[in-house]
Amino acid sequence: MSWELQHLSELEKQVQQENLLEALIVQTNKDFQFANHPLDLSLQATPEQIIQVVHQKVYDLLQYQFTEYLNLLYIVDVPEAQVKSITANDMVEISEQVTFLLIKRIWQKVYLRKHYSN
Repeated sequence: MSWELQHLSELEKQVQQENLLEALIVQTNKDFQFANHPLDLSLQATPEQIIQVVHQKVYDLLQYQFTEYLNLLYIVDVPEAQVKSITANDMVEISEQVTFLLIKRIWQKVYLRKHYSN
């Protein structure tokens, strides 16, 4: 499994190939709930809906609750170096890139738990 994903579309393909969309939704809901920012994603949500909801939450946190945004990154365990490497200047672009990093890290947790839990 390669973790060198560059785009959400690549991540979507991996999630669907592994048939772990439901597990990704459950973990995403769990992580955001733990950060006191519940998403309440339906288990029938599409990858596009997950991305849209997470992006909106990240954008809002970045705009209005920066400390809570940092807390979310800490809880999900997004590497600080990856966040610091974001080069976008626009708030929408930054939140898109952070959304990718968040979903990618949540996906890593789901994948590793499935394949190495025994």
